Amino acid sequence: MLKKVKKWLGIEGVKINVVVDDAIYLKDKQIKGQLVFESKQDSEILRLRMRLIEKFSRGRRHEKLIDEYELGQMAMEKHIFVGEDELVELDFVLPFQPIHSEMDKYQDKNILLKGLVKSAKWVRGVKSIYRIEVEVDVKGMAISPLVKKEIKILS
Repeated sequence: MLKKVKKWLGIEGVKINVVVDDAIYLKDKQIKGQLVFESKQDSEILRLRMRLIEKFSRGRRHEKLIDEYELGQMAMEKHIFVGEDELVELDFVLPFQPIHSEMDKYQDKNILLKGLVKSAKWVRGVKSIYRIEVEVDVKGMAISPLVKKEIKILS
């Protein structure tokens, strides 16, 4: 009985680990990696959803503005059985479409402006942080496991 309650609440349920390369480039427009699932009890994954989110901030202190953009998403209707104390690995490729600001477009067009644009971004406090979110639907669980992992994407 206690085991069923723990599973329903997600305690000792499926744990997700996201493994990606250290060097991911914006121009590649895809992220290759691996999802590692483990569980303290037998579980069955029914669906899997992944998203790449860019947290774009600009400005400083009280004038700071933050926006979030979804650059890519993927969904899989795949039944995966995760046995008790077993590791299950699943390779993935997450395609995404980068969003370029006007400053980025100027930087890409003209090599002479590249240093000037980088300086302007630093002065304005422009910064992007990327993260991958993975959510899975597990049979018999009320709360879906969700993991968020910050990644570094190089331009």
